[in-house]
This record gives sequence, C-alpha cells and structure tokens, in this order.
Amino acid sequence: MLDMQTPTLKDIYSARKVVGQYLPRTPLYYSSGMSEFLGAEVYLKHEEHMPLGAFKARGGINFLSNLSLVERDRGVITASTGNHGQSIANACKIFGAKALITLPEGSNPLKVSAMKNLGAELIFYGTTFDESRAHAEQLAESEGYRYVHPVNEPLLIAGVATETLEIIEDLPDVDDIFVPLGGGSGVAGACLVSSMVNPDIRVWASQSESAPAGYMSWREGQLLQSPTRTFAEGVATESGYQLPQEIMRHKLHEFVLVSDDEIRYAMGLLIEKAHTMAEGAGATSTAAAIKSREAIKGKKVALIITGGNVTLGHLQAAINVYEGTLGS
Repeated sequence: MLDMQTPTLKDIYSARKVVGQYLPRTPLYYSSGMSEFLGAEVYLKHEEHMPLGAFKARGGINFLSNLSLVERDRGVITASTGNHGQSIANACKIFGAKALITLPEGSNPLKVSAMKNLGAELIFYGTTFDESRAHAEQLAESEGYRYVHPVNEPLLIAGVATETLEIIEDLPDVDDIFVPLGGGSGVAGACLVSSMVNPDIRVWASQSESAPAGYMSWREGQLLQSPTRTFAEGVATESGYQLPQEIMRHKLHEFVLVSDDEIRYAMGLLIEKAHTMAEGAGATSTAAAIKSREAIKGKKVALIITGGNVTLGHLQAAINVYEGTLGS
C-alpha cells in the first residue's frame, strides 16, 4: 500500500537538509540571450549541473535516507527510463542498499551505462516505461524488495521540490516557473512550494504532445492513459499518476503541450542563446515558454532545465531542426 500523504513545507525543508549533505545547490543563472528572445527576464535553473546530470538525484537521496536498515537490506526496486533509475542507484550506493532497476528495451544508452556504473542491477522488460513499472511491482511482490513508485511517492516529491525552493530563495519575485512533466514529481513539487511560499507565482507544466497522458489527466480531472511516441524519454509516460495529479489539480496555473520538433528547436536554442545542453525532457520547459511568450512578456521567468543526459543522435537531430527552422 502506497503512502499517498501530500508533502508539507516542513517535509520539503527536511528534505533540503538531507539533500544538501550529498548534492550541490544548482545555480539559477540569468540568460541575456533567452531574455532577449522571449521578451522577458529569463533565468535558467541548471539541474543538468547535478553530478548525475538531472534533477531526479534529489528525490533518491531523500527517499533512501528515510528507509530503515531492514528495508535497505531487503533491496530496493523501481522502474525508470533513466534519470530516476540513476537517482535510486546513486542513493542506494551511498546508503549501502542493493538497487534493482527495470527499464524498457532500447533505453537511452548513456543512462543505462550510468546506472550500471553506479552498481545497479538492470532488468530490461517491455517497450514502454509503464510495462517496466508493472514488472517492477510484480518482482517487489514476489521477491520482497522495497518498491519505490517512480511518481506516487511523497519522499521523492519532497526531495525534488527542493529545486523550486532554491529558485524562490534566489529569485523571490519570480513570476513564472516552467517545469517539464513526465510522471509529475517535479511539477507537483513546484506547485507545493509556490503555493505555500507565494501563491502569486504561476507554475506551468509542459509535456510532449506525443506523450500527452499527464495533460489529459489534468484536463479531465481523472487518471487517463495515452500511447507515447516522443523521443524525449524523460517525459514518455503512458498514464497520469494519482499523487502529482491531485496536487496539480488545484495548484497548477497552466499546462502546455509542445511537439517533438518544438522540443528539438528549444534544445538548439538553448545551445546558441544560453550555452546550455539539455536533453529532450530538459528542454521541454523552454519549448513551452516559447509557445507562451505573449503570456510571459515582461515577467521574471524561471525555466527548469531538468537534465542534460542527451545522446549524440538526439543532439544532432535537434541541431538539424534548429538550423532548418532558422533557414526557413
């Protein structure tokens, strides 16, 4: 039975104390190039500067730190397309627990290699994240491992919410925060922190229109499923998830769907205008801001770059789209 209690601000500050012992505070840098392009005062939250190259590292540290020795000794199992798996593998290595990660066939090879190097046992199953997740749940039941739901886990949400806490501490008068959405832990964390600290802050979720289950679930007010065809594995989830959706339902300002080519264009733009290399999921927030530029004109805007674990193939495709758009 999952503990579905919504994290409090106290939980998030407690998570910050733990996360700060093991991970660096990531910078929030003003970008003159992105500001000129969007007609707003734009700051980038550089989660790709994390040692694992993604924001998910925060959640794993907070989760493992709260497990008992008995639970750690049982072994921890989860499902991932890459960044969450790295987070759990890294935290298990720090806290001395066995890590098992189920992941889809054909997963990002950079993330696969990173999980292996962190000592995780990898179990390839299915072609989608949700097939891998179901297999992890079956193994947890049959083998007695401590299961970590990749999304419906308050300790993960409290951990990743520390990124938004840092944004508001560094830029107290921020108007808008754009966050990519896969399962929804990052968006849920941003909604919680902003609503508790300054309800005037507008939180925007962004997702690929080729994997719109999170958007559909938020729009309809019920958990829905949809096929995923996006190249951006960090936002490639086939369903909405209960805890993030409950948090987002009353606290999210807007949800923006973007095309995969708009994500690729944003990747290229970030390289040229902000000297920042983002993976597809990490650039989704930028793609949403481009699409919403009229609504944020003249505002103070934070774009969360959630990760930078991009393959050469995805990077080349993004550059091709960007250069092709400039020439059109």
